Amino acid sequence: MTVPEFLTNLAFFAFGALTLVGALITVGTRNLLHSALGLVLAFVGVAAIYFLLEAEFLAAVQILIYVGAIAVLILFAVMLTRGLMTAGLPAFNSQWLAAAAVAVLLFGILFFIAIGTHWPVKEFAVNTDLVPKLGVELMTTYVLPFEVASLLLLAALIGAIVIARE
Repeated sequence: MTVPEFLTNLAFFAFGALTLVGALITVGTRNLLHSALGLVLAFVGVAAIYFLLEAEFLAAVQILIYVGAIAVLILFAVMLTRGLMTAGLPAFNSQWLAAAAVAVLLFGILFFIAIGTHWPVKEFAVNTDLVPKLGVELMTTYVLPFEVASLLLLAALIGAIVIARE
């Protein structure tokens, strides 16, 4: 293994661990604000993995849409609904042991399936013209569905603000 390949693998596993830690914070904490921040951490880790896999467009979309929009919307909703964030809740409920056992069992099954599977690697030329073509298609052929989707997201955001203010 060469040094750049070693560093790439190390960075991949570090960002994978960052994503896993963010996901565990998201599902493991009772505080909604901490949970939302864990979700942001997981999204950033996934975007970093996309960068390592040389999918810069997907990484940028991940950061813009998930970190920049969805997570900020969740944080906005959490900050406006502070009444739901109570510090007096216990850290574990009566089902945490069963849930942990199922999670470990599922992880073990998936791990052994992934290890036992032959993953063929096929070399192919990457077509770098796809992203500009996608942008041209979105702004010409599919401009109406694109704008309808953006208006739908805007209406959902305005609705969330109105509901949160009440």
